[in-house]
Amino acid sequence: MFEVEEFKFDKFVIKDHAVMRMINRNILSSDVNEILHSGEVIERYPDDFPFPSKLVFKIVNGRPLHIVLAFSKDQNLGIVITVYEVDIEHFEKDFKTRKK
Repeated sequence: MFEVEEFKFDKFVIKDHAVMRMINRNILSSDVNEILHSGEVIERYPDDFPFPSKLVFKIVNGRPLHIVLAFSKDQNLGIVITVYEVDIEHFEKDFKTRKK
């Protein structure tokens, strides 16, 4: 069981886009699993279509990582939209706060 705030799901899928980004960025499925189990939600997008989503952060193996996670309540399914290593060009040094 995964619980990311009110997103509670038994299984998740990683969209093709995210898989390609993981390969390109050398991010492992075990890294994604760790973020889903104990990451911190730093942004919420309740009006995203077709499913609400969240930006989830965790430092895994010394790397600051973000996942955009959508949730299909009807399917009880987490959907990993993309995964990336945070850069300080777009985020502050805490890796959580967007630069303005």
